[in-house]
Amino acid sequence: MFKPIRKPRGRFASAIGIAELVYHSVVRSVRKTHNNAFMAIAMNMLQAVIFIAAFYVMFTVLGLRGAAIRGDFLVYIMSGIFLYLTHTKALGAVVGSEGPASAMMQHAPMTTIISIASAAVGALYIQVLSLVTILFVYHVAFTPLQVEQPFAAFGMLLIAWFTGCALGLVLLAVKPWFPTFVSLFYTIYQRANMIASGKMFLANTLPGFMLAMFDWNPLFHVIDQARGFAFINYNPRYSTWEYAFWVGVVLLIIGLMGEFYTRKHASLSWSARR
Repeated sequence: MFKPIRKPRGRFASAIGIAELVYHSVVRSVRKTHNNAFMAIAMNMLQAVIFIAAFYVMFTVLGLRGAAIRGDFLVYIMSGIFLYLTHTKALGAVVGSEGPASAMMQHAPMTTIISIASAAVGALYIQVLSLVTILFVYHVAFTPLQVEQPFAAFGMLLIAWFTGCALGLVLLAVKPWFPTFVSLFYTIYQRANMIASGKMFLANTLPGFMLAMFDWNPLFHVIDQARGFAFINYNPRYSTWEYAFWVGVVLLIIGLMGEFYTRKHASLSWSARR
């Protein structure tokens, strides 16, 4: 009787409203890890720096620097680590986003698509900001940074993020039905990609029987292509970014269909199973 009458809005006004809702959801997702947004970003930067330092020491101690591309050795390391972290963080953010049975879905403007989009965009925002900051400090404080095709290399970062979001959407759709399996799969996938992503070696240097062990992984293709764009003297022959892109598109379609089906059968009792 006393419910307010909703006035119809045009497409542009609706788009603005959705964008504003996504923006506030992104801010909320960024502040999940820490109450202070700057500390949340700083913690992510620290994780990336620790990864880079650990791989630098490992390559130096094991004498593997000669197997890298001729050029800036730290750029070689960072080209693999940044894409790996972006892919993994996007996957984890989408899998951990608010599902259809979440209390946040009780609010009328909120939908699962808004929650998924905000988690994905928030992960990309943190990773890109960390990337720019670390590269800027490295360029100013240590040595001038030189990337042969920076925009193409950044495009590979976006594809790594896209494939992570697509796979995360598939796992998010499966999560209410098989929560233990999804948690176990995510952990195994994250650990396996420490090696299977190819950030420690080059595809051109692998023999055929070893190449078949990594060729299935879209992140392996993206990292190898990124190094081809970053270095003038490396031409990837056994990888293609188109494969990673189309794998992401297929996973995205499967994930959207699965999420739609899961949302239609959502139940509040699912929270007791997690």
